[in-house]
Amino acid sequence: MSDGSEITGAGPSPVRVALALEVLGDLAVVQRSLAGLTTYRLGGPAAVFVEARTVNDLRLIAEARRVSGLEVLVVGRGSNLLVDDLGFPGIAVRLAEGFEQISADTTPRLTAPSSPGSTVLRVGAAVALPVLARRSAAMGLTGMEWAVGVPGSVGGAVRMNAGGHGSDMAETLVSAEIFNLETGEVSERERSALGLRFRGSDLRDTDVVISAAVELEPGSVEDSTAKISEIVQWRREHQPGGHNCGSVFVNPIPGELSAGELIDQCGLRGTRIGGAVVSLKHANFIQAEESATAADVRALIEHVREVVLAATGIALRSEVRIVGAGDLA
Repeated sequence: MSDGSEITGAGPSPVRVALALEVLGDLAVVQRSLAGLTTYRLGGPAAVFVEARTVNDLRLIAEARRVSGLEVLVVGRGSNLLVDDLGFPGIAVRLAEGFEQISADTTPRLTAPSSPGSTVLRVGAAVALPVLARRSAAMGLTGMEWAVGVPGSVGGAVRMNAGGHGSDMAETLVSAEIFNLETGEVSERERSALGLRFRGSDLRDTDVVISAAVELEPGSVEDSTAKISEIVQWRREHQPGGHNCGSVFVNPIPGELSAGELIDQCGLRGTRIGGAVVSLKHANFIQAEESATAADVRALIEHVREVVLAATGIALRSEVRIVGAGDLA
C-alpha cells in the first residue's frame, strides 16, 4: 500500500451528495471527470466538483462539507495526484481565477526582510509555478527561476514544499494565507508555523492554501531569463514528456542518494504493468500510456517500492497522493 497521502472510501452516498448540493447550488457539478485535471490523465469522476473563485465560495464548500460529511479534495494542477478509476466520492475543488493574482505585497510583516532591496510578492494559490517563475523574472526579481520546470500550482508547492535545481519554496516563502475548512476562517501563517521540510509540511487536508507571500531579491532580467532557459533545456534532455506526475519517489538522502539511482540499480527501467511503465529516460518517472489505468500506475509504484526495499533495505516514500473510491491495490 502507498505511504503517500491517501483518501479512499466505499463510494459516494446519494444522501450526502444531495445535502452538499443543497448548500452549493449552481456552484456544483455532479460526476465531473478528474482525469483531465491531472498530469496522469487518469481516474474517474468526483461525486461533486466545484470551481472556487472567492473566499465566499470556499465558505460554502466548508458548509457543504459540514452538513454532508463528504471529504474535500483540492485538486490544484493535479501534478501529484493519482485518482482511482472509480473516481473520488467527495467534493473536489479547483481554485479558479480569483486566486490567480500576482502583485506587490504591502502587508506588515512580523519578520524583517532578508535584505533592504528585496520585494515581497503576494501570489494566488492557483498560479502555475512556471508562470510565477517567468513573471517574477520579467519583473527583475530572482529566486523563483527553479519553478519553471515544476508543473504544479503555488498552493500545492507550499503544501509539499516543492522544489528543484537546488532550491524550494522554503527558500523564499514568507507566509501563506490559509482557509480552514473546519472553521471557515482565513489566517496568515508565517513560514515557521508551516512545518516545512523536504517535500512536505504540517498542513492538514482541511487547510487550503489560498495565497503565498514570497520574498525575492533584485536581479537581472537577462540573467534570470537565461537561467530559466537552461532549466527548461535540462529538463527536456533528462526527463520524459507524456503523461506522468514527475518524480514518483522522494530522494532518500537529498543531494547524496536519489530514488532514481536506487531504481536503476535494481534494473527496473522499462518495467511495465499494464499501460504503466518505468521511464527509460528517467527511472524515477512512471509513464501512463494510452491504455493505462490508475490501478496499473499504483501497482507499478508498489512493485518498484517492494523491489527496492528487498534489494537495498531502503523504503522509498512516494510523492504521489492517491485518492479515490475503490482499492487500487
